[in-house]
Amino acid sequence: MKHNYILGLLFLVFFSSSELKAQSSESLTLDLESCIEIALENNLTLKRSQINQALSEATLLQSQGQRLPSLSAGASSGYRWGRSINPVTNLFETDRIGNVNVSANSNLTLFAGQQITNTIKQAKTDIEVSQLNVKTTENNITLNVINLFINVIFAEEQLKISKNQMASTKQQLGNTTKLVDAGSLPLANKLDLQAQNATNELEVLNAENSLRGAKLNLLQAMQLPFDPNFEVIAPDLSVDDIYISGQSVDEIYNYSKDILPQIKAAELGIESAEYGVRAAKGAFYPTLGIGANIFSNYIDRTVPGFDRPTFITQLENNLSQAANVSLSIPIFSNFRNKTGVQRARLQKNLSEINSFEVKNQLRQDIEVAFTNAIASDQAYRSSLTRVAALEESFRIAEQRFDAGAINFADYQLAQNNLFNAQADLITAKYTYIFRVKVLDFYLGNPLNI
Repeated sequence: MKHNYILGLLFLVFFSSSELKAQSSESLTLDLESCIEIALENNLTLKRSQINQALSEATLLQSQGQRLPSLSAGASSGYRWGRSINPVTNLFETDRIGNVNVSANSNLTLFAGQQITNTIKQAKTDIEVSQLNVKTTENNITLNVINLFINVIFAEEQLKISKNQMASTKQQLGNTTKLVDAGSLPLANKLDLQAQNATNELEVLNAENSLRGAKLNLLQAMQLPFDPNFEVIAPDLSVDDIYISGQSVDEIYNYSKDILPQIKAAELGIESAEYGVRAAKGAFYPTLGIGANIFSNYIDRTVPGFDRPTFITQLENNLSQAANVSLSIPIFSNFRNKTGVQRARLQKNLSEINSFEVKNQLRQDIEVAFTNAIASDQAYRSSLTRVAALEESFRIAEQRFDAGAINFADYQLAQNNLFNAQADLITAKYTYIFRVKVLDFYLGNPLNI
C-alpha cells in the first residue's frame, strides 16, 4: 500500500510538471488591437493622468462646498481646582468644580468678491483639461504601440529575407560542390560560397536578434515580461490601400488643431488661469457672512439647600443661542492679496506660452510628418523598381555563374545587391505605412493598420 501510494504521487507530480511545461510553452499571440488595449490598461503614465483627473474632480467638490454652510459640533468635560467662580451661585469657591460643555455652530459665506464662483469655474475647467490630457496620453501610447508593432513585423520580414538568402547560398553551394567534385569548377568557387554561407548565417543571427529586440520593446510598452514565444498577428499591410492625403500642411494643421485634445487642453489652460486671476482679485473685496451657534453646559455643583438638577435638565435650562452677521473689509494684508494677483497673472502668461508651444510643436510635427511621408513614398516606389531590376540581374548572374561565364565575385556582388535592395524595400514599405498613418492621425482618422 505504501509503495503504491508513493508511485501514484510520483505520477501525479510528473503529469503536473508536464502540464505546467506545456502551458509555459504556449506562445502569447496578439494582434494590434489587443496590444493597444493591454498597453492602455497597464501604462503608468496613463494611470497618472487618470489620477490627476480624479484630483481635479476632488478639487471641484471642495470648491462647490464653499457655497454651503459649515456645521460643527463639540463637547468638553473637565474639572477646576482652586479659587474660581461657581457658575451656579456666582460666588468664589475653592472646591473642585466639574463641568460638561456642549456646543454647535454654523457659518455661511454670502459674498466673497466672486472668489468662490471663479474658483468653481476654474475647477470645472481643470477637469476638462485633465480629461483632454488623458485622451492625449492615450493617443501617444497608441501611436507608440503601432510603431513598435510595425517594427516587429518589419523585423520578421527582414528575417525571412535573410533566411531566403541563406537558403539560396546553400543551394548554390550544393550545386557548386558537385561541380567541384566532378572537376568542372575550381575549388576556390566552393570556398567562396562556404564563406558567403557563413556570412549569411551571421546575417540570419543578426536578424533574429533584431526581431527579439523588437518584440522586447513591444512587450515593455505593454508592461509585460519578455516572452521568447511571443508572436504578433500581422495584418494584411497592402501598400496599395494606403495613400497620402492631397491636403497641404496648412490645411492639415488648421484641421488638426480643432480636433486634437492637446490643443484644446492648452486653450482651456489659459481659460483656467483667467479664472484664477479673477479669484485672486476677489480677495480685495469685503467678505460678508452669517453665523449661528448654540451652547449649553452641566455643572456638578448646586445651590445649598436645593437638589442638583439632572444632566438633561441642566442642558435644557442652560441652553443659549446666538446669531451674527460678519463683515470683513481688507485694508492691508501685508501684500498677500497683491502677490496673489501677480502670481495668478504670471500663471496665465505661462499658460499662454504653453499654448503657443503646443500649437507650434503641432505645426512642426505635421511638417515633419508630411515631409517624411512624401520622402517615404518616393523611397518605396524607387525601391520597387530597384528590386525588380536587381532580381532580373541576379537571375542572369546566377545562370552565368552556373555556366562558368562569371567568377564568384561578380556572382556575390549581384546576390548582395539584391539582398540589400530587398531589405531596403521592406524598410521603405513599413516606414511608408507608419508615416502615412501618422499623417492620417493628424487628420482625425482612426489609429489602426
